[in-house]
Amino acid sequence: QVQLVESGGGLVQPGGSLRLSCAASISIFNFPAMGWYRQAPGKQRELVARITRGGSTAYADSVKGRFTISRDNAKTTMYMQMNGLKPEDTAVYYCHADGVTTREYWGQGTQVTVSS
Repeated sequence: QVQLVESGGGLVQPGGSLRLSCAASISIFNFPAMGWYRQAPGKQRELVARITRGGSTAYADSVKGRFTISRDNAKTTMYMQMNGLKPEDTAVYYCHADGVTTREYWGQGTQVTVSS
């Protein structure tokens, strides 16, 4: 069974940085695409960043220029570097992976809090 495990969340001041990690129980090569979603209190879950198996990336307008999604060279872990964090970035961040068919997988979430 596929499992995704996020780490790297925490409390940071506005303007600070965090790096989120998502470790999969199988090779990331198995997934056509992976991404980071977030859900803030009282809001719908939204896609923040996405990376395809071929390495193409896409970002929500709200995080362009501040967040960077990437993979390690061995294709074992997905990352998201978050710079210039703002209070509105506060949310639970979830790792997501598309399966080769209708399957999809979610991590348990990691809390990111941006506050003075």
